[in-house]
Amino acid sequence: MSRIRLLAMVFGTAACALGMGYFVQHDAPAPQAAAVPQVSPIQQSVLKPEAAAPETRDELALSNMTHIFAARDIAPRLPRPASADLSPVSVPGGEGLRSGIDEELSAQPSCDVRLSAEPAEMASVMLSVSAPCLPNERLTVHHNGMIFTETTDAEGSLTRIVPALSDTAVFIVQFATGAGDVVVTRVPGLAEYDRVVLQWAGPTGFQLHALEFGAGYGEAGHVWHGSGAQGQGVVTTLGNPDTLTPHLAQVYTFPSGAAGRDGTVALSVEAEITAANCGREVRAQTLELRSDDTLRPRDLTLAVPDCTAQGDFLVLNNLVEDLTIAVR
Repeated sequence: MSRIRLLAMVFGTAACALGMGYFVQHDAPAPQAAAVPQVSPIQQSVLKPEAAAPETRDELALSNMTHIFAARDIAPRLPRPASADLSPVSVPGGEGLRSGIDEELSAQPSCDVRLSAEPAEMASVMLSVSAPCLPNERLTVHHNGMIFTETTDAEGSLTRIVPALSDTAVFIVQFATGAGDVVVTRVPGLAEYDRVVLQWAGPTGFQLHALEFGAGYGEAGHVWHGSGAQGQGVVTTLGNPDTLTPHLAQVYTFPSGAAGRDGTVALSVEAEITAANCGREVRAQTLELRSDDTLRPRDLTLAVPDCTAQGDFLVLNNLVEDLTIAVR
């Protein structure tokens, strides 16, 4: 792969009420404000009142109410059975129905989140998550400052091999719902390995590279996540990049206790300039675990060049300390 490599520097927000009066006069138009009313004689005929027409509507309503009360008064009163007469009624097949409901309820999966851990090769841990009620859900794994996000399968399960960062390793899993679990396990043989973690969030383009014992790019001994098994060490990639705001990590592990030779492993952090990160400021963190059992964190802030440089790579040679290997 053709790469152009650039050296990079690390930088550190009245209601107004209007009153309106309305004057209403029945059976006459509203008077004009400027007109003076003319007085004229008015003849008024007074009709002899006749017998008022019956208020049929009110009588109907009253009649209806009367019927309502009459109906209430004449409603038959059913005899109330004595409490001794109340007894369960046996329904044919009812016992089988109840039994079937109980069996269905007992067959439903538990919604508890379970996390288990077992020792694995190269001072790693096999983590297993069981969350039957949380299928295809994003979860976050925490371990000694390392963070990455994963997704359960359709059964709510997940299994990952995770390089350990302490002899007594504590792992925490947590879902967005707040559900989660904790597990503690012993990790034998951790002192026989040197380990470097590079972790970040989002599409930063970061990569961790190791050149073992003078190897060049693309040669045997050049170890990174895309190289496969080409050296004594190995890079493990953790995290699902397809989750919402993914947290990802790459871990380089070298078996310093069984190297069989003296020499140096040159470590570098690279960032590919892509459409997702060009012209932006990206952040990452490294965690270095050497054979003295001291975990050293270091934060990185990187200003990525503009998008005209897409496809180029930024190489940070001094961000991570090289490994000095001595035969033990």
